[in-house]
Amino acid sequence: MTLSPTATGGEAFTLVVNGTSVDLDLPGTVPLLQILRNDLHLNGPKYGCGLGQCGACAVLVDGVPARSCILPLAVARGRRVTTLEGLATDGRLHPVQRAFVEEQAAQCGYCLNGMIMTAVALLARDPDPAEATIRRELGGNLCRCGTHVEILRAVRRAAAAMRGCPGASAVPTSRPEIPA
Repeated sequence: MTLSPTATGGEAFTLVVNGTSVDLDLPGTVPLLQILRNDLHLNGPKYGCGLGQCGACAVLVDGVPARSCILPLAVARGRRVTTLEGLATDGRLHPVQRAFVEEQAAQCGYCLNGMIMTAVALLARDPDPAEATIRRELGGNLCRCGTHVEILRAVRRAAAAMRGCPGASAVPTSRPEIPA
């Protein structure tokens, strides 16, 4: 796939997005998020703050979470970029995606991209993270809807499933009692 700028001043870049090689002729200063959403029509990464602080735009670059809203195309040159859309295999959701669905870990869903991408990277590094580790890793992703408990439960469920633990789908899903 080749993308060219509408204006002059482009530079040749190649990167692999979700397993597909993409040749670009664009200025190296263009944020990766702009290319992913506007040119490649990938809607997993969201534009949130535009400052790299909220996590809505997170992608994996060579397996490491990166904020695509502030990542210039030149930095992504020659790298493997994975978006939320690239996590599924053969039409099957990634275990983290599946756990987020099973735990109903979304309300508005705007933060989910960053939460899921960060969790995927965490579980690739640490298949059995402690609760404190999960909280620390996800701490840079803002969620304003208050689904934090469900998100934490989803990451624990995904970790168990990815380790092949028997009964991983039976991770407790009870919700804490909230007084009226």
